[in-house]
Amino acid sequence: MKTEFEEIVLGGGCFWCIEAVLNTLDGVVEAVPGYGGGHKSDPAYEEVCGGSTGHAEVVRVRYDTRRISLEDLLEVFFSAHDPTSLNRQGLDVGTQYRSIILYNTGEQKEIIEGFLDGIGSRYASAVVTEVRRLERFYPAEEYHHRYYERNPHQPYCRVMIKPKLEKLGKKPV
Repeated sequence: MKTEFEEIVLGGGCFWCIEAVLNTLDGVVEAVPGYGGGHKSDPAYEEVCGGSTGHAEVVRVRYDTRRISLEDLLEVFFSAHDPTSLNRQGLDVGTQYRSIILYNTGEQKEIIEGFLDGIGSRYASAVVTEVRRLERFYPAEEYHHRYYERNPHQPYCRVMIKPKLEKLGKKPV
């Protein structure tokens, strides 16, 4: 059976959280934390955290379209963060934590726009997720990759990531 892979970049707060959730999904081939949506070339974590690069913490998701649809991926993504919270997710505050989707194709854009039109009534406040074409993705430093898997007992992971996985019915590490 031939597989077809696509990539999309998703940001919804700390990339450790989004990466951990996406890595549990059947059909996700790779989830890479990084930076996107900003103006600075090759940013470092400290620069992105400072808020001056315009980048958000994001995850580049490579997925097998025969095993998971973009709609199903978006459903999990929107369940894993608050898309009505502008520049904030929980205790993480700043533009680097904004809700953002960076698409690669016109078809992805159409699917995303249709999905967003369909979920507005689920929320008491307006969905503020930014949607735009991906210009450039910068992988995060290696120590951020699979952070939750390598640090499940770290306080941030226990308080922020473990509950997200439990909410989605996934077995935390």
